[in-house]
Amino acid sequence: MKDGKVIRSAGVVGSFTLLSRGLGMVRDIVIAYHFGTSLLASAFFVAFTIPNLFRRLFGEGALSAAFIPILIETRTQEGDKAAWEMTSKVVTMATAVLSAIAIVGVLLFSVGLHIPGVTEKWVSTFVLARVMFPYVLFICLAALSMAVLNSYKHFATSAFAPCLLNLILIAAMLIVFPIIGNDPGERAHVLAWAVVLAGIAQVAIQLPALKRFGCPFRFSSRWNDPRVKQMLWLMGPAALGMAVTQFNVLIDRLLAMWIGDWAPAALFYSERMIYFPLGVIATAMATVLLPTFSAHAAKRDSAAMRETINHSLRHLAYIMLPAALGLLTLAPIILKTIFEWGGSFSDESTLLSARALRFYAPGLVVFSAAKVFVPAFYAMKDTKTPVRIGIYTVLLNLVMNIIFILTLPTYWKHAGMAFSTVLAEAAGMAALGIVLTRRVKNLQWSGIFRSFNRCLLAALIMAIAAWATAHFALPVLGNLLPDKVAQLVTVGLAVSIGALVYFALTLLLRSPELREIKSAIRRK
Repeated sequence: MKDGKVIRSAGVVGSFTLLSRGLGMVRDIVIAYHFGTSLLASAFFVAFTIPNLFRRLFGEGALSAAFIPILIETRTQEGDKAAWEMTSKVVTMATAVLSAIAIVGVLLFSVGLHIPGVTEKWVSTFVLARVMFPYVLFICLAALSMAVLNSYKHFATSAFAPCLLNLILIAAMLIVFPIIGNDPGERAHVLAWAVVLAGIAQVAIQLPALKRFGCPFRFSSRWNDPRVKQMLWLMGPAALGMAVTQFNVLIDRLLAMWIGDWAPAALFYSERMIYFPLGVIATAMATVLLPTFSAHAAKRDSAAMRETINHSLRHLAYIMLPAALGLLTLAPIILKTIFEWGGSFSDESTLLSARALRFYAPGLVVFSAAKVFVPAFYAMKDTKTPVRIGIYTVLLNLVMNIIFILTLPTYWKHAGMAFSTVLAEAAGMAALGIVLTRRVKNLQWSGIFRSFNRCLLAALIMAIAAWATAHFALPVLGNLLPDKVAQLVTVGLAVSIGALVYFALTLLLRSPELREIKSAIRRK
């Protein structure tokens, strides 16, 4: 896939991801209205983290990373029939393993409810986790279906599927909540059951597209296949590395719960602001890059892989640097505008979430680099290097988390946890970049750094312009318009003026990225 096609395909994924993130933002606004940064909000977010751990591990993580390169190689060398035979075996194996995990998880959470001395916060978390844990099976099968469709360069259906989670949760809160009454515990249960329903829907919506590509929809218990064994061999190290990383995410949530009932929720709302641009741009790019890199690796086309890496890093820096500095600068007004609607999300919730967001914001650039580096290693069937580096990254993150929790004031501890995540990921990405340079020659880092510095200069000036706009506009508009309208207009003005300044500066600095992106979008 040529660089222009990568950008256009990423644009397709990004468009649907933008829809999903937009719906996700609406979902989070409604959740914040009903639950704010309360104990039930934190319990729901921690409980939902647990099945998401397995989704990222098995669905979007190690399984997909090991499966896509071998599926493409099998189809290239042996044809569609052999590829579908292997797919049937992998789906059967995944269904059996995930069903067993779901049953064991439900039993463990049921036992946890009867542990002597268990506190209210953990009772709430275990009850919600017990309901949501079967989501593991459905969302991992949905992610596996997504991997198959992506290998055929079909991205639209699988990119739309996550929208269903947000639509179903929004519908549950808008339609079911008024029916069941105002009890927060019952409302949290409804939300948990809606998550499971959404998992089923995300599998179902992809079945027609799979059928069009010839999926036989049959199970096969004959797992004694060299291709399946190769996939498991590749999956092992990746699963180990992602298990360490994802368990670290879970530990972060548990540590946040230890800080205070409010901390996991405050971290969640700040993370959502990071994941919006990350999901729309970087994750969309990564979705396209894994099959693209896999095709380059299967053809042993190192020049094409080098060019794709160079273009991807420059384009991500062009977009993510202004996004990161914009979020850092405008964190309080953005969070206040989005989440404060007179419900349970208060000024204190905004303050706590904004502190975390300002420390998370620089991570946009770092997290984006991972979306390029990691798929490149997986495409070369090297799952061990990201694992080794990932383990050190996780340990560094855990150590810094503990240091910040022990040393920072209570209502800054969660912000320290956000910052430790960014610092640890930055160290890990630097290590991955060094190793990748040895594998893929002539990566032209000098050109990438020149582009980075050019974009950074423009983004800094943009951030100053956006801050000045918000600082001076809000008091004036607040005297003329209702508070919420004044906030919305202020954020819109700050973002618009910041964007205009950034584009104007990149034009003056002759940044090639803007021209390349526009050319790729226009090209048929």
